[in-house]
Amino acid sequence: MTRLLVVHHTPSPALHELLAAVLDGAGTDEIEGDVEVLSRPALTAGAADALACDGIVLGTPANIGTMSGALKHFFDQVYYPCLDQTAGRPFGLYVHGGSDTAGAVRDVLKITGALGWEQAAEVVTSTGEIGAAEREAAWELGATVALQAVERTGSSSP
Repeated sequence: MTRLLVVHHTPSPALHELLAAVLDGAGTDEIEGDVEVLSRPALTAGAADALACDGIVLGTPANIGTMSGALKHFFDQVYYPCLDQTAGRPFGLYVHGGSDTAGAVRDVLKITGALGWEQAAEVVTSTGEIGAAEREAAWELGATVALQAVERTGSSSP
């Protein structure tokens, strides 16, 4: 079975909406293959979670120009244990901010690049209220990363 890990920091209603859409997309029946979707808050996710998954979706608010401290904590916990073990894993990212998400996106992509994770989809960014377009983009993000994880593991159904 393919495992998709969703690591998130969701302090706002907007981030809860995006997380729900990502989880719906990742769990869609449209993906051929068994996908177990594990949702973990960034402050409790650790190296064992990252090592046991086949793909990862990351979600964070943009706080003061960067990712949340919670997501940074996750990276601090997993960086060295995962450095050589998780290279090539597909990942996706969604970021919500009040006015700007660029710094958060830049910082997450630096770390995932150093880990050797492969970006499976365009980053989903949003500011302000979440509408249908943002929910659809988050759904697509979850589905795309799940599909990439299935293809990577070769566990799709005939």
